[in-house]
Amino acid sequence: MADEISRYNRERWEELAAANVRYSRPALNLDPESAKDMVDPEGIMGRCQGRDVLLLAGGGGQQSAAFSLLGAKVTVADFSPAQLARDQLAAEHYGRDVRLVETDMRDLSMFGAEEFDIVYHAHSINFIPDPGQAFREVARVLRQGGLYYLTCTNPFTHGIWETDWDGNGYPLHDTYADGEVDCGETWDVDDEDGEVVAQIRGPREFRHTMGTLINELTTRGFVLLALWEDSEGNPNATPGTWDHFKTVAAPWLRFWFRYNPRGFLSRQPGPA
Repeated sequence: MADEISRYNRERWEELAAANVRYSRPALNLDPESAKDMVDPEGIMGRCQGRDVLLLAGGGGQQSAAFSLLGAKVTVADFSPAQLARDQLAAEHYGRDVRLVETDMRDLSMFGAEEFDIVYHAHSINFIPDPGQAFREVARVLRQGGLYYLTCTNPFTHGIWETDWDGNGYPLHDTYADGEVDCGETWDVDDEDGEVVAQIRGPREFRHTMGTLINELTTRGFVLLALWEDSEGNPNATPGTWDHFKTVAAPWLRFWFRYNPRGFLSRQPGPA
């Protein structure tokens, strides 16, 4: 699905990968234990050996390396050739076979119905305006009883940063609604020591309210298993720093869902 947003964000990710942004650095020092900690620290997923796993919009050579080490049959779908090249590098490093597919997360037509046991959707859903387009594709390719992992920006804090500290807190200032969010024009690119070495124009981002996310999934037969709000920081850190901000306004959410369209817990739309 190559629309204007997809073309723009693809260009941005090609440039970000070329700049070696942290999300484009392959994980080349993993073992099975650290791989498990990377993709399933809470132990929701169970065994991976022999399972068909789709990493959706998950290029970069990180999660693909982890799932390969855990014995999964890994497919990576991403619209960025540069990101997919990092997955190829990681696969060669570990001596694993990984299937790489260049596509937008909203178009999984190259995959068969019920092809995967797990769809692992790293942080990317906020780069498209309508998450339902991606969720529909996930529902088609996921097997009955399969697992769907989703991480995204917290819609309540999307567009707020540590630099918004006003002496008392981090004030809300945008309308809470689905739509494009002004997250600033540039992303910091840091080195291995965390020092900012460049700034690159970032992709366009979109807020999806909590109601939109949950209802778009439950009406398709997804049952929520777990939710975490990533707020690891330091409450004693200096206000106006990232470590302090994270303790006040959780930046990200992580979900696990089970796909159960024929189960009694699924909520299918009624007749028109």
